[in-house]
Amino acid sequence: MRIRIDHVTCYSYARAARHIIQVLRLTPSGHDGQQVGEWRIETDVDASLRRSEDAFGNIVHTLYTERPTDALTLRVTGDVSTSDTGGVLSGQVERLPPLVFLRDTPLTRADAALADYARSVRPGRTLDRLHALMDAVRRDVAFEIGATTASHSAAEAFALGRGVCQDHAQIFIACARRLGVPARYVSGHLNRSDGRHAQEAAHAWAEAYVEDLGWVGFDPANGVCPTEHHVRVAIGLDALGAAPIRGSSYGGGAEQLSVALDVRPVQAASQQ
Repeated sequence: MRIRIDHVTCYSYARAARHIIQVLRLTPSGHDGQQVGEWRIETDVDASLRRSEDAFGNIVHTLYTERPTDALTLRVTGDVSTSDTGGVLSGQVERLPPLVFLRDTPLTRADAALADYARSVRPGRTLDRLHALMDAVRRDVAFEIGATTASHSAAEAFALGRGVCQDHAQIFIACARRLGVPARYVSGHLNRSDGRHAQEAAHAWAEAYVEDLGWVGFDPANGVCPTEHHVRVAIGLDALGAAPIRGSSYGGGAEQLSVALDVRPVQAASQQ
């Protein structure tokens, strides 16, 4: 499947910001399940854009504005060819050993309730336990837009019993690590099965390391392993580490943000 992505992020400032620095994890890399075709990052202001790679192997662009600006638009467009690997990740260069992904962060640290929840997963093969965990998170944490914010931790979202894909992924990661299984956060995109191409935000899921199999994806928000409808962009220990855009501005006063995201099959895109 070829999937077309058009992602526009607009910032406006009450007064012109003297400098803006943004770290962008918006560019996917290829592996056996996805090949990246045309891919472009554009902005509408005078800025420099430097490409590098972070410790996790993510492609990172750092944007620096060259002069004061009261508005900034970032547009990312491209297409990716995907295939269904049953969720198993292969052909990806791994920069860090799996044990690194047992490390807790403030967003993924399990409290007593989450630790009890992890222990409720029946003993068995690691892969079976992870599937059971994914099913449990989907069953017990309702998907509700607006119930949480980006700063909510896994423990806080679990206590609410509601959240979005970020929360489902971080709850899964927190529990997997409590079970002794390395797990990490994945940011990316989903070509929705209901044909809804315009989306409010990017998607997120988790990957867990299974001996003799390697990294395997789990999408607890949808109760499936990633398929050809998923486009994998960046990984991290938690949502913060894999955030598509992080940065800061100097001066400029209050900031307003708007996001427009369109994800669709190339055939559908060509009919617009």
